[in-house]
Amino acid sequence: MSGVQIIDVEPGEDGLRVDRWFKGRFPGLGHGRLEKLLRTGQVRVDGGRVKASTRVEQGQTVRVPPLPEDSWAAQSRPKRQSTAPQDGAFLRDLVLHRDDDVIVINKPAGLAVQGGSRTEKHIDAMLDSLTFDAPERPRLVHRLDKDTSGVLMLARSRDAAAKIGRALKRHDTRKIYWALTKGVPRPHQGTINLALAKAGSEGRERVHAADEDDMDSKEAITHYAVVSQAGQKLAWVAFKPVTGRTHQIRAHAVALGTPIVGDGKYGGAEAHPGGEIPRRMHLHARELTIRHPKGHMLTVSAPLPEHMQSTWSLLGLSQTDDEDPFAELEG
Repeated sequence: MSGVQIIDVEPGEDGLRVDRWFKGRFPGLGHGRLEKLLRTGQVRVDGGRVKASTRVEQGQTVRVPPLPEDSWAAQSRPKRQSTAPQDGAFLRDLVLHRDDDVIVINKPAGLAVQGGSRTEKHIDAMLDSLTFDAPERPRLVHRLDKDTSGVLMLARSRDAAAKIGRALKRHDTRKIYWALTKGVPRPHQGTINLALAKAGSEGRERVHAADEDDMDSKEAITHYAVVSQAGQKLAWVAFKPVTGRTHQIRAHAVALGTPIVGDGKYGGAEAHPGGEIPRRMHLHARELTIRHPKGHMLTVSAPLPEHMQSTWSLLGLSQTDDEDPFAELEG
């Protein structure tokens, strides 16, 4: 039996439900046992009682009561599958940037960042293949939706993860996403300030515009700018999220009346224009600028995935943007 532990929530755990956090840290702890610990107030987050569905935030502390020795199998690390050689080589080929503190990869669309009840293959399970010469396994510091491609940063040490987490929390970052929308946003440039709330069970979550009296709502702000358009039916839009809510850009694009192409979950049938345009999600984390753990600013860009390259070529769109679409908003 262990003693009481006070454990910090790491950046890669930000947003997890309490029960998912315990499953990752203490895979041998049964759900029924955890529920009893929660009901009796033995588990606390920042000193307060919580439920299994409460979401933890990076920087918070979790009080873990004495647990049987078999509760923290795998040394408190999330259970992960072994990495096949071909998977390791595949992941290493995605590396865009690597230094002593961080690794940045170009995440493919369709590959989940973390596991879930219906997700067996995911990046978190393959991170041992990106250890290279570091003494520690890389750590996730932020996430992308499964069907969103692009820039994904990993920290190569606990210290680097903490510093990146602080940079993300104080918004010392600049994220640019590229998307193809069904319809052209009006006006061509602006800011969406629309609070969002979550609904649905774990793995089936979706967000919606929140009512003023919704206690679960969270502020969500996104800048957007039309870069180019194909008539009045489709547009290449750059999105710059200020906050980082689940499915934020996807929900905000629908709020503009221009769902992201391929996003049937939020846009329904309207999100699939047909013809030669693939039905896959056309949302890509194009660029990330962030304060590096060493103190300087690091900018990394990711090329478009194959299905978006095909669409851009079909519509005659350039695959580079020569001017900053947000210069006026930031000026």
